Amino acid sequence: MTETALSQAKFPKHFSFEFSAPKTADAEDKIKKVHDRLLEFNPHFFSVTYGAGGSTKDGTKQAVLDLTAAGSSVAPHLSFGGDPPEKIEALINEYKDAGVKRVVALRGDIPSGVGKRQMAYAADLVKFIREKTGDHFHIEVAAYPEVHPESKNVETDINYFKAKVDEGADSAITQYFYSAEAYFRFVDACAAKGVDIPIVPGIMPITNYQGLVRFSTLCGAEIPRWIEKHLQHYEDDAASLKAFGDDVVTRLCQQLLDGGAPGLHFYTLNQSLPSVRIWRNLGL
Repeated sequence: MTETALSQAKFPKHFSFEFSAPKTADAEDKIKKVHDRLLEFNPHFFSVTYGAGGSTKDGTKQAVLDLTAAGSSVAPHLSFGGDPPEKIEALINEYKDAGVKRVVALRGDIPSGVGKRQMAYAADLVKFIREKTGDHFHIEVAAYPEVHPESKNVETDINYFKAKVDEGADSAITQYFYSAEAYFRFVDACAAKGVDIPIVPGIMPITNYQGLVRFSTLCGAEIPRWIEKHLQHYEDDAASLKAFGDDVVTRLCQQLLDGGAPGLHFYTLNQSLPSVRIWRNLGL
């Protein structure tokens, strides 16, 4: 463990699960079932995505309110997208009134047909939330160990991340990755800039080759060549692909925890079993 990575080890370990925002009544029911299944692991919180440009905001809000009413700590994703500040203020006040204590503040994408976003950076949203609600919310932000796909270079990427922290972010969740080295180098670079918040690795279980490639291309996550070659080999053998994927991700998680990572955030894609298998492999 590097000296600066030790700075992450001082934080209590938190484990959390993320849901994709539902678009249908059946999807809402599925989230509730997966949520109930994952409750046995006593996660620190659940999060619910927002969709590109806030395209699933209604589904996000309903899922967050339902799960919060059921007694769980739930963090809605938020972004300005094309919405005016007063609309976002109304939404965060609704969450506040419902007892939501945590949010995930993102830059988000501009919706199709909207020429200009209201605020350009996630740091603007963090500042806005702090100005409007003080310390009510624990604010999570995104981090990119393999560099955000739109960043010019590593230096600018770290500076953008630090700006979010300077505006009041409490902790961060990373984009998923399959190289522990990428995470530890990112943590070191952040510590060198004076960033002192928990940076929790985002974990994507491997269950489908084509889906993983498609999603990784969109979000800029790298699939190491050796992993991709194995997935190609097992593409038509679901059992072998599942076993290989579970082994790869379990080993990654163990490396991260052994190296001082302050927890894990599982991207469930609204399925319980892939995360459950990894959880049990780790003996958490």
